[in-house]
Amino acid sequence: MSPARPLERTAEAGDAGPEASAVDVPVRLDRVEKGFAGVPVLKGVDLEVARRSTLTVMGGSGSGKTVLLRLVAGLIKVDRGRVRTLGVDITSLREEALLPLRRRMGFVFQGAALFDSLTVYENVAYPLREHATLPEPEVAERVHHMLARVGLHDVDQKLPAELSGGMRKRVGIARALVLSPGLVLYDEPTAGLDPTNARLITELVESLRAEGASETAMVVTHDLEFARSVSDRIAVLIEGQIAQIGPAEAILHSTQPEVQAFVAGRAH
Repeated sequence: MSPARPLERTAEAGDAGPEASAVDVPVRLDRVEKGFAGVPVLKGVDLEVARRSTLTVMGGSGSGKTVLLRLVAGLIKVDRGRVRTLGVDITSLREEALLPLRRRMGFVFQGAALFDSLTVYENVAYPLREHATLPEPEVAERVHHMLARVGLHDVDQKLPAELSGGMRKRVGIARALVLSPGLVLYDEPTAGLDPTNARLITELVESLRAEGASETAMVVTHDLEFARSVSDRIAVLIEGQIAQIGPAEAILHSTQPEVQAFVAGRAH
């Protein structure tokens, strides 16, 4: 299995080699290893996401896709290797040191992860109140703009329990984008949705990408059609390593047997 060829490192104090601006490579993983209870999940992953691009990571259940995304967000730590996010080496950063970086990221959780006791308005406003100091009229303007952008009108005062699964996902996307982040991380955005709602989410993410709603995005999904629609590149994660990375058509017509087998199993 041949891991993707790493690009040049971003120069920081103590680094050697040619300088590459952090804004050109907002996400970089170098030889990342991660396991749980002694069971290895990621086995030396090298991966980069270029600025103004969308990279989708695909793989079977338990392949480590979500683990990869959480490492990039600093929600969990690597066992070995290095992770840089938005130009910052977060490999061993403490939680308090990650907070300024989190303001520049949006995370769309698989289950939307909305606060059940807060209204839709309060859920989307939460990052603005947590990470910014804005007058309430500006908070309201941003919240209503994002809700309109994801196709939700007149739901401000509803609770998450009153919404369909697809609507909750869209609220989660609005919340992730309300701070105009430089990086958005999507964890299985179409999981658990019926085909109609999955298509609505696909079209929404496509249009947000086309409009530049975020500079860079990283997605994990098992949905091949979604990946084909929204990705500049797709990385296939097999047995803890990147088996192949490239444009969607290169992945779909891969000559690598393990990638062919994966695609065949996802292309029904």
